[in-house]
Amino acid sequence: MDTSKIGKYRWTICSLLFFATTVNYLDRQVLSLLKPTLEEEFGWTNSDYANIASVFQFSYAISMLFAGRIIDKLGTKWGFAWAIIIWSVGAAIHGFAIPMGESVVAVLGWVGIAAVPVSIAGFMLSRAVLGFGESGNFPAAIKATAEYFPKKERAFATGIFNSGANVGAILAPLTVPWIASNWGWESAFFIIGSIGFLWLIFWFIFYEKPENQKRLSAAELEFILSDSEEISGGVTKENEKGLSWSKLLGYKQTWAFAVGKFLTDGVWWFFLFWLPAYLKDQYHMTGTSIILPLTVLYSMTMFGSIGGGWFPVYFIKKGYTPYDGRMKAMLMIACIPLVVLLAQTLGEISFWMPVILIGIGASAHQAWSANLFTTVSDMFPKKSIASVVGIGGMAGGLGGVIVTKTGGALFDKYKALGHIETGYTIMFSFCAIAYLLAWFIMKSLVPKYKAVVA
Repeated sequence: MDTSKIGKYRWTICSLLFFATTVNYLDRQVLSLLKPTLEEEFGWTNSDYANIASVFQFSYAISMLFAGRIIDKLGTKWGFAWAIIIWSVGAAIHGFAIPMGESVVAVLGWVGIAAVPVSIAGFMLSRAVLGFGESGNFPAAIKATAEYFPKKERAFATGIFNSGANVGAILAPLTVPWIASNWGWESAFFIIGSIGFLWLIFWFIFYEKPENQKRLSAAELEFILSDSEEISGGVTKENEKGLSWSKLLGYKQTWAFAVGKFLTDGVWWFFLFWLPAYLKDQYHMTGTSIILPLTVLYSMTMFGSIGGGWFPVYFIKKGYTPYDGRMKAMLMIACIPLVVLLAQTLGEISFWMPVILIGIGASAHQAWSANLFTTVSDMFPKKSIASVVGIGGMAGGLGGVIVTKTGGALFDKYKALGHIETGYTIMFSFCAIAYLLAWFIMKSLVPKYKAVVA
């Protein structure tokens, strides 16, 4: 079929998903970019910051387990809308962290719980709301993609909207330090948080279910539905009831995916949440001085996002099953982050050396992540993919909590000893080897391709 003649409205929806994902990553990064300012103003330790950051990760992890089912019940339009409303509110209320913290501390004192510093309590509450709302982005975006694209275009469409994560990571250091320097840190949270409400206007204008979408031509709707798989009763296989969590947890394939997420998601969280602090601790860079190095670093991740999905095709064309070809590619990708082991040593030459090396490691993570997600569709029936992704997402979030809190404790310990660089050396070492460790565990759990049959 000549797709140039059927219309392109589905790509308008893809654009909306791309911008939502961009906003998603913008909102979650504001705190890390303002860490030097906030810790100076409120006297936070690295452990205090780690506790605040880990609240987001824990809230996100637990919510991921249920987000897909909630969005299925509400429907894509309102499910996505409520997700972005909640996380935009969560992002903006960081600016009211102090008055909120006073209320939280008062309530905790009333019920007899030991007092938490006001600033920490307020930011913890804000991060919890943000994590709960942001957990809905990917389940809703994947569901919208399934509604608006035939199977043969979904991988490409998913790759496009998922690249919004990298764009958000790039835009954050370009905007947040400047806003904070000129208008104050509260304004950075208010302004960045409000962008989601602007997106919401366009979402309500342009999104409807394909069958109710007046802007969609009959030819394009037919194309979207061209490869639907019908079963008895006129229900598509994708809408069948999936396997229960208890059954899914009985499969080694589920545990392989969960282990891969648990061991490696924390590396990405570490790169997002701690790199501004690293540039301050190691090179005394704060405010707008971090804009260029972080922009360069996160821009490098685009290469991993684009190339990661293509790499396994080489092996698949040689006759490997998609899973086996993907695992071979992932083994090679897992070796790339080893360059991060050199970050501290070569960092004595220039701050650009660790920036480039960590950028390579972060790019490898994006390539790894793209393939890790796809192993689920390789092995599980479509009706169970969302549940498995939710289980893995929770595991990844919990792994992120451990990495974040470990980092905070190490940095405080070695800062007190006058050798904070040792703390970063330990954390970079884990970031370097995590992927190989995850790959070998995954391979031992699932040595060869084995599909799960419902």
